[in-house]
Amino acid sequence: MLEKEKDIDAVTISTPDHVHGPAAKFAMERGKHVYVQKPMTHNIREARMLTEMARNQKVVTQMGNQGASNPLLDMVKGWIDAGKIGKVSKVQVWTNRPVWPQGGPLPAPDPSKKPEALDWDLWLGPAAFKPYTPNMHPFSWRGWWDYGTGALGDVGCHLMDIPFRTLGLHYPTDAECSVGSVFSSMWTPDYNPEGCPASSFITLHYAPTAKNPVPLEMTWSDGGLRPSHPDIIPADHDIGGANSANGVLLIGEKGIISHNINDSSPLMPKLYLNDGTQEFGPDKIEGTEPEYGHQRKWVDACKAGFGSSEHKGLTSSFDYAGPMTETVLMGNLAIRSYMLRRENSKGQMEFFGRKKLLWDGENMRITNLEEANQFVGRTYRKGFEV
Repeated sequence: MLEKEKDIDAVTISTPDHVHGPAAKFAMERGKHVYVQKPMTHNIREARMLTEMARNQKVVTQMGNQGASNPLLDMVKGWIDAGKIGKVSKVQVWTNRPVWPQGGPLPAPDPSKKPEALDWDLWLGPAAFKPYTPNMHPFSWRGWWDYGTGALGDVGCHLMDIPFRTLGLHYPTDAECSVGSVFSSMWTPDYNPEGCPASSFITLHYAPTAKNPVPLEMTWSDGGLRPSHPDIIPADHDIGGANSANGVLLIGEKGIISHNINDSSPLMPKLYLNDGTQEFGPDKIEGTEPEYGHQRKWVDACKAGFGSSEHKGLTSSFDYAGPMTETVLMGNLAIRSYMLRRENSKGQMEFFGRKKLLWDGENMRITNLEEANQFVGRTYRKGFEV
């Protein structure tokens, strides 16, 4: 299409996660502006490559975490900038996802059920060829590593965006995890390594930043796991969003900020201070345009051009979205490393990836477990390389 239709200026990419990187690279190589749904890419290497390519190609980019343009984020940012909760040493992030099949055995292929109009080989894109698997398209792909990025990929770019943005975070220094399985027992304590687990708990650490001059610990939990209710938040108040199903807690020395997924209306920002002070954001935002103008602002920036004020004003261009996506995908790297096994001296299979992974963000490398670096990128089928 791009070779034939020469007047196309920009493209939007809403494929499954595994095709985000190849499609965006293909378009940017041809000078097209791109809007890419979250997560920006399927793996860390792709995120770094596309971030650098956007600068080199001078194209306007935006990731589809529309909550980054939610005006109520300014309230959270204002509380942080004013020092209301003081230095933040801990952030807790959680979600009720997955809401798709995840954690069990891989469904059996059945080519006889492939819809006639579906080009299965093209849908597979960079993933290794497998016969048609019913229900993988259009939704169940999210829970399988060949195509999706699990709960982290689905909502991590909405939830983690808030602390990443307001605290000025960059690459984490380490990551570790534990996981739950739908078929766990003392004899089978693990999930299917081809897919994401039924639940996970991730811990990331960050160095001090200009906006938050103390070391920070961020935890992520999914599959229905969530943090305990802080004492300074009344027991009958939800933490995060409605029914405490999804949310973020910014825990500082003077108090706590609680809020919801940032693509929601309302964002539900709530401030609780140790002295008993409480401050809440509005229940709804009046008069906002669809998705807070996140898409429209990208269109305006495409028209104005790379380096314009409209471009510089975007809330999730790849200069920001790339490093933030890397934080999200770092959790998945830890999950996948958790299942690494090898034979020990007694001829027994043992897990060896269940440790804190030390991360050299600038060089994109795990420094204390070489085998984990295979998950920084992926193997591509010919014709879909990134």
